[in-house]
Amino acid sequence: MFSSLLSIGSAFLQIGYVLLAIVILLFMITIHELGHYTAGKILKFKINEFSVGFGKALFSKTKKNGEVFSIRLIPLGGYCAFEGEDTANENSDSFNAQEPWKRLIVLFSGAFFNFLSAIVFSVILLSVVGNGQMQVNSVEGINNSIERLQVGDVITHANGEKLSFLNGGLTGITQNVKIGEDITLNIIRNGEKMEVVVQKFAVMENGSEVGKFGLTTSYQKISFGQACLQAVPFSFEMAWECLVILGELLIGKYGLQDIGGPITTIGAMANASSISMLNYLLLIPLIAVNLAVFNLLPIPALDGAKMVFVLIEWIRGKPINRDLENKIHTVGLIILFGFVILVDLLHLFVY
Repeated sequence: MFSSLLSIGSAFLQIGYVLLAIVILLFMITIHELGHYTAGKILKFKINEFSVGFGKALFSKTKKNGEVFSIRLIPLGGYCAFEGEDTANENSDSFNAQEPWKRLIVLFSGAFFNFLSAIVFSVILLSVVGNGQMQVNSVEGINNSIERLQVGDVITHANGEKLSFLNGGLTGITQNVKIGEDITLNIIRNGEKMEVVVQKFAVMENGSEVGKFGLTTSYQKISFGQACLQAVPFSFEMAWECLVILGELLIGKYGLQDIGGPITTIGAMANASSISMLNYLLLIPLIAVNLAVFNLLPIPALDGAKMVFVLIEWIRGKPINRDLENKIHTVGLIILFGFVILVDLLHLFVY
């Protein structure tokens, strides 16, 4: 009976993690659409509807100016609908009748708001947890080389690579280092920068040999001021990592099992939060940056491709056939949705 109650409680807890992940993902998407909406309002675009979610409207309110605000059934998206954005009709109020530079700003603002939110959430991450650098809490002197480290030392680099959440920190950098191999650590001791060389040594755990450093560490806290100064370069670092991974996907370094759609993302967030809620502090700015980078890619139906069409129109002095452009974006949207559904199904039933 007691074990059954524990199982039910665990199931409800996991459902709670999933729901929280959905709320966070929807929040990130809403920030993106709010960027389009804010820029559109500033530049006097006519906006027909701002929607949180897709599908059937659960709640709808029409403002005096005719704008509709709605909350819809499927919480995996949203949109900001501009007058005439997806039609060939170019009346004076339509999206495509506006100056190209104005449309570029509106299209770019969704990703821009995502990136701004990533900076804000990075400040929170860096303030609460740190920037990935580790402070030595204890030293177990089984290995003579470990004695070169002292309690209170702050490890900033390992084998020349800066410790960061994005590369897994000390564990991520040294996970492939073999027992007995030298590891060069850059440390700060009493304000002085130093280099020490340590080694992994062998210990027996559960009948098997594993490599250990013989020390315990915790994240080095930084001040709120330092967090504010580091948040912008940290966010750009995340954006660069996203681009690197996309490039590696294109050259075949990763397969379909290494990527996922919204359902896979929600599952990964739920699993990470079940280990520690602090994982959300890293996941939230990472998702925000991913949304910013992804939406600026020149893939039909995404903001990046729409910006390409606007730039071509601006350079040519006339647009590409609107019906053709809309068909390209429609086909692109169908392919994109089909792809994310495919990878989610593969993760659910194959991998």
